[in-house]
Amino acid sequence: MTGLRAELRIADPPTCQVAAATETGEAASGVTWGGNDGEVVEETTLPADADPDGMEEVFSDGDRGVYRFERPADQTCVCEVVEANGAPVRDVRAEDGALVLTFHVRDSEALRAVVADLRAVTDNVSLVRLTRSSSLDASRDLVFVDRATLTDRQREVIATAHEMGYFDRPRDANATAVAAALNISRATFAEHLAAAQSKILDAILD
Repeated sequence: MTGLRAELRIADPPTCQVAAATETGEAASGVTWGGNDGEVVEETTLPADADPDGMEEVFSDGDRGVYRFERPADQTCVCEVVEANGAPVRDVRAEDGALVLTFHVRDSEALRAVVADLRAVTDNVSLVRLTRSSSLDASRDLVFVDRATLTDRQREVIATAHEMGYFDRPRDANATAVAAALNISRATFAEHLAAAQSKILDAILD
């Protein structure tokens, strides 16, 4: 059995209104999109009082609201970059100004192609989780990651993020909290984390 389920995080994705709407702490889920005469209509679910710029609330259940907006069809969209590789996005959510995408690919070569196309759009691509289909001979798929490729600071950042629950779902700590614990800025935290995850991703997909 082959196949990978990848969860990638794209920080500050260009032109993404959904990610921008979460920069102040809200979390968005249930992102959907579809074409309409040269325009793409998108919807996402946010706290009912979020009032994101450029979006119209079309439904509310009291605590959460569904917000809709339109954008040009030719506007770069990281979700569409993934789907252009034949990998439908199964789940997409936004938090702390970043998108987290989940999708399936046949093998590591296909995942490398997706990552390469995303990095042509933005450098802020990092691996959150990678799950391989079960195999009768799992030993053939062992991957060894040399931790020495990470700098001491990168290891400290990723270890602290892990200990504080940054990678848990739902998160126990956001980027601001982890950065504060490390006594660094949120931007510096994101830079170190992205660099560390990129090295780990490169080792896994090599």
